[in-house]
Amino acid sequence: MVEILAQQSAAAAVSRLALSDLAPSTYQSEIRAMTTECNRMGGINLAQGVCDTPVPAVVEAAAVEAIREGQNTYTRCDGIERLRAAIAVKQRRDYGLEYDPERETMACSGASAGLHVAAMALLNPGDEVILFEPFYGYHVNTLQSQRVKPVLVALAEPDWQLDVDALYAAVTPRTRAILLNTPANPSGKIFTRLELEAVAKLAIERGLFVITDEIYEYFVYDGAQHICIAALEGMRERTIVVSGFSKTYSVTGWRVGYAVAGARWMAAMAHFHDLIYVCSPAPLQVGVAAGLEQLPPAFYAQLAADYQGKRERLAIALKAAGMDPLIPPGAYYILARAAHLPGKTGAEKARNLMKATGVASVAGSAFFRAGRGEDLLRFCFAKRDAELDEACERLKRL
Repeated sequence: MVEILAQQSAAAAVSRLALSDLAPSTYQSEIRAMTTECNRMGGINLAQGVCDTPVPAVVEAAAVEAIREGQNTYTRCDGIERLRAAIAVKQRRDYGLEYDPERETMACSGASAGLHVAAMALLNPGDEVILFEPFYGYHVNTLQSQRVKPVLVALAEPDWQLDVDALYAAVTPRTRAILLNTPANPSGKIFTRLELEAVAKLAIERGLFVITDEIYEYFVYDGAQHICIAALEGMRERTIVVSGFSKTYSVTGWRVGYAVAGARWMAAMAHFHDLIYVCSPAPLQVGVAAGLEQLPPAFYAQLAADYQGKRERLAIALKAAGMDPLIPPGAYYILARAAHLPGKTGAEKARNLMKATGVASVAGSAFFRAGRGEDLLRFCFAKRDAELDEACERLKRL
């Protein structure tokens, strides 16, 4: 009898070993899954926004010099003084926004960390945050990891226009914030001034935060303009701006981003950044600070011009392959209608396309709620010219 009870006790103890309630709802993103498959078969990866174009020489040299000089220890949790000051200067130059480098700017471990710690500092379990569809999956998953509920508002194809009535209808007593991504991944959508004014009006009326991911702020085409919503009247104190250097300086693996926000919010954000990430890599902070200080406005204009050319080459190839590209005004992705490709789902279409051409894309369904986006594929054009041109030639042969 004693042995039976011991066995039952042991079985009960084992049954308590389980994943958290959150874990079963998380999984490897379709983006990373396609990257893994592409690497396995030696294909050309237009699935993940790795941005493998050259790093600006001044950024690379400053980081290397910092390593050699021994700047390899922990920094303040919110970053080195030099970088925080450069971020404040950038926000003043680009948007006319004044931030105190000591209390209102933070260098973080990528823009992803900026969003993560903002969610920890400002949101409670059960809160709701409005996002726009198509959405970036990491935004949704970051909120869910804090047990915050994402509430999706669909943008209208083909230009992804904001339906203001739908936005207002999405607000409930539990709504705490609106999360913007402009220019947006995956659509390239750039929110217009009128759309941002509508978002701002709602946020002020209902007492909501606005968290804005502006990582693609310099990737704008055809004369389009990126506007930071924090610069609109009444929005600075309720807006948390998240951005970074991964895309602009082609250093996605460095994990150096930033956030700017009112001092009232930044202290808690910095605390959580210390707790989870400690600090962004010290010598790499020096590298991007040098970029902010020394690269002229012409660098950013040329960046946009270069990527507009890449966009055009890929769009031509997609049309030749029988797909219908939705030409983006910003960011560096193209969503293309691919209804004619074999496969019942977007994931099947993407894998069949890769088998046929060796070019990896991402199923559009990765950026929509269930049942939507199955006839869309996302292609990234942040590639070196030779590799992008080879991918285009393969697609044209399809």
